[in-house]
Amino acid sequence: MKKTNKAYYKAFGEHLKSLLEKYNKDVMTVASIGKIEPKQVYRVLKGEHGASMKTILSLAEGLEIHPKELFDFEY
Repeated sequence: MKKTNKAYYKAFGEHLKSLLEKYNKDVMTVASIGKIEPKQVYRVLKGEHGASMKTILSLAEGLEIHPKELFDFEY
């Protein structure tokens, strides 16, 4: 994995964390609503890997936001 990818994944995870706080949601709730495994949400939060399109859509559904809001952050 390229260093730039790792940095982006980490920034994405930090942004996801801020969205969880903004919308007062926890990982278990987002996972349940989005029909995704909680461990997958945790891996994205930690920046361990990039999220697939399916995961992005599940996260957005779980947060009850438009998917583009997941990408609205500074990198």
